[in-house]
Amino acid sequence: MSAARKRVAVVGVGTMGSQAAWRLAARGAEVVAYDRFAPGHDRSAAGGETRIFRSAHFEDSRYVPLLKHADVLWERLQQETGRELRRLTGCLLMGPTEHQQMATVLESIAEHGLDHEVFDAETLAKRFPQYRLEGGDAAVLDRRAGFIRPELTVQTAARRAEQLGARIHRYTPVREIVPVANGVEIRTDAGSEHFDTVVVTVGPWVNDLLSDLPWDVEIRRLISAWYVPTTDAWFGEERPAFIRTAPTHCYGLPSPDGVSVKLGLSRTLHKPVGDPNALDRTVQPEELDIFTELIGRHMPDLHPDPTRISVYMEAYTESSRPLIGPLPGADKVVLLAGFSGHGFKLSPAFGDIAADLALDGTSSQPIDFISTVGRTTA
Repeated sequence: MSAARKRVAVVGVGTMGSQAAWRLAARGAEVVAYDRFAPGHDRSAAGGETRIFRSAHFEDSRYVPLLKHADVLWERLQQETGRELRRLTGCLLMGPTEHQQMATVLESIAEHGLDHEVFDAETLAKRFPQYRLEGGDAAVLDRRAGFIRPELTVQTAARRAEQLGARIHRYTPVREIVPVANGVEIRTDAGSEHFDTVVVTVGPWVNDLLSDLPWDVEIRRLISAWYVPTTDAWFGEERPAFIRTAPTHCYGLPSPDGVSVKLGLSRTLHKPVGDPNALDRTVQPEELDIFTELIGRHMPDLHPDPTRISVYMEAYTESSRPLIGPLPGADKVVLLAGFSGHGFKLSPAFGDIAADLALDGTSSQPIDFISTVGRTTA
């Protein structure tokens, strides 16, 4: 069957689903998408106004070719829509030189010839005085990096998919996905519809929709907090995002409006979420203590009292590697799940890979290390 005649459902039109719908529609598929809310909503992981894009990778250098593919598609989506979804301002990667993640990022830079600079404490203090290094720390500036606008990106990708012929059912939760002999059935409160294949990108709701998933995907509650600088250093000529590996893994982004700095924390510092439909959005004062400690230790020119706090959700696998590929025993169901906080920068590439798998059953992209095929653990 040709790609132009395939009917493909996309369940969940968020970070990954909006990109999958765009790439599928661009390739001539008949796309029908479903979301329990609407593209760009703030109830999952796509909120917070900014996310980091980077070319270098802490966790595994095998992501770098996928990041390069995503880089090309970010540019294409901006060109097709005329919207600035991403701005390349650089990203500082900081941490102890002996830390495994710093070693991995330097390996990925060397292996793939990435554009970068390395700083010692003295040079960093002159160039970026807002940051503090400790003894034994290194700092690397990834030049092909910056920030992404998540809510705008999701809405823009979804709108582009619609312009290319996709239909999106908003405020329409999918209750069940049923493999049948010649495809899949999507069941909602309004009835059922038949498709050749389905791409499932429901984020924190993956365990609800696929209750017999053979891998563990843990849902955690994130806190983002915004702080106002007491000096002008954060909004000088260069405004890189940053990630610190240790002793406390954290990240930050100067806001595009030039007013505040957004801070966030790593997986282990987020609380588990039992029911994604009952997310606790109230942040207790003691939950901010770790932000206050980080500011005092590494960013002392940020005012310690936040001006804004927001809560989101993300899905994590045990290995922190996502699940991408067919469900066992259901090859017409393509799953994208468990991006473990690393997905947004890669989302156009993963959307394109989802289109490959839904239309052709395979992808030329190097995804063996994150594929569901033959995978026994998450």
